[in-house]
Amino acid sequence: MKETPDLYGAYPRLEEYQLAELTPLGERRTTSAGDVLQPAGEPSDEFIVVLDGTVAVVQDTAEQERVVAVHGPHRFLGEIGMLTGQQLFLSAVAQEPGEVLAVPLDQLRDLVPRDPRLADLILRAFLIRRSLQLTLGAGFAIVGSRFSADTRRLREFAARNRLPHHWIDLENDAEAERLLRELGLGRDETPVVIWRGQVLRNPDNEQLAAAVGLRRTTPVRSACDLIVVGAGPAGLAAAVYGASEGLATVVLDSVATGGQAGTSSRIENYLGFPAGISGAELADLAEIQARRFGAELTVPATAVALEERDGHHVVQLANEARISSRAVLIASGVRYRKLELPGLDAVTSASVYYAATELEANLCRNDPVVVVGGGNSAGQAAVFLAQHAAQVVLVVRSNELGQDMSRYLADRIEQTDGIAVLAHSELRAAHGDRVLEEVVVEDLKTGQRHVEAANALFVFIGSLPHVRWLGDQIVLDDRGFVLTGSQLPGKRQLLETSRTGVFAAGDVRSGSVRRVAAAVGDGALAVRMVHEHLGHSR
Repeated sequence: MKETPDLYGAYPRLEEYQLAELTPLGERRTTSAGDVLQPAGEPSDEFIVVLDGTVAVVQDTAEQERVVAVHGPHRFLGEIGMLTGQQLFLSAVAQEPGEVLAVPLDQLRDLVPRDPRLADLILRAFLIRRSLQLTLGAGFAIVGSRFSADTRRLREFAARNRLPHHWIDLENDAEAERLLRELGLGRDETPVVIWRGQVLRNPDNEQLAAAVGLRRTTPVRSACDLIVVGAGPAGLAAAVYGASEGLATVVLDSVATGGQAGTSSRIENYLGFPAGISGAELADLAEIQARRFGAELTVPATAVALEERDGHHVVQLANEARISSRAVLIASGVRYRKLELPGLDAVTSASVYYAATELEANLCRNDPVVVVGGGNSAGQAAVFLAQHAAQVVLVVRSNELGQDMSRYLADRIEQTDGIAVLAHSELRAAHGDRVLEEVVVEDLKTGQRHVEAANALFVFIGSLPHVRWLGDQIVLDDRGFVLTGSQLPGKRQLLETSRTGVFAAGDVRSGSVRRVAAAVGDGALAVRMVHEHLGHSR
């Protein structure tokens, strides 16, 4: 069987010097045809290099095995989930007698700082392979209706966590009815998740995460130095700096790593990435970095309360677990504001979105779409969707595009074919029978209204802080954002809240600058202040 071509750097060969560095760290093993070297549905703790023969990467489907890629000598197996402890979604099977080198992941992690070129090669390949798996629809199946809120919840959770999966649509896929009959299920029992012979009936996010081996759903530590609530850029930065500087650090997030930045198709103004970087890739790299330093990341894990006991801070989770720490960082971010519009409720499940990722783009491919909002999130969404949709209409309330949006992004939109900008405008109604068909747009200057065809609506109209879990424990401003430092009476550190030892960083903080770089800076600075607090409180 021939090797798969090296698509976009997904299947590179190791150079002789790199193989020589790895060889003393691992074990050489002979293989026979049919040997399963990495089974799907299980995590792997070994980095495997093919020395002789060929190894196929195989997807198990309901009907047969599908060969996704074939590796020959000097190629390596695996993808990004190996580095975060996830289950593998594809199996690796020897196609003929040969030999492999198996290197424990711990040994590989020790080598990475000494050979950045090797680390870059492996990380790039792993990230691209995960992207290819997402495109292929490898992994588990979600069977459900496009009009079901729970189906959408499961699909969005899988997409936000970059979990390979495919959706079997009850309305449009003939396979759906056959599957349900074989499983003895009715349509009213959907959505269901099918993975490795297991059938989950309408699982919640934690049940799905546990079934596919996403991550632990309960933190191992019950006590630590620092709890970070929120795994967006601020929380991930705090995890990296906290763990690397010796703090026992636990990071919690109710949905996925990356926060709102994780839903961005391309971040172009972040320092050090002249070609830009996707939010998902940035989140994956930051998570790997934080784990390498010893931070414990737990997703999904929903914080529901903050308490103080015996001089320590206690965060309670939705599953009733409690974690105690000497310091807490509130980095729970914001949520996009929901759009209130006549007729919108009838089409929300099937047609209204608050993120623009590959998932949403595939749902509205070759359809007309409308994007509402004048900030960077709306602008990035419009540029990205223009590559997939038949037409993109950007509805902006302000008089000009650059008023609330970065200039480079406004220029990009003006230069992109397929994007029509409607300035000083607002939506007034949505029309459609279960699926959006059109929206009514009003010009705020003239009062005139007209109809725009739309099968999908993307909403980015401002944000609300995610602070409900704090109750009345922390002082907030009149918009619900967390007050810190000089915004409060008395002498406090810059990012310290109204409670000593509790800090805030990123978009949830009152007066924050809504940029990824600013959030990362907040997270790093917060760790410095945590050190000062812990030094004073000993």
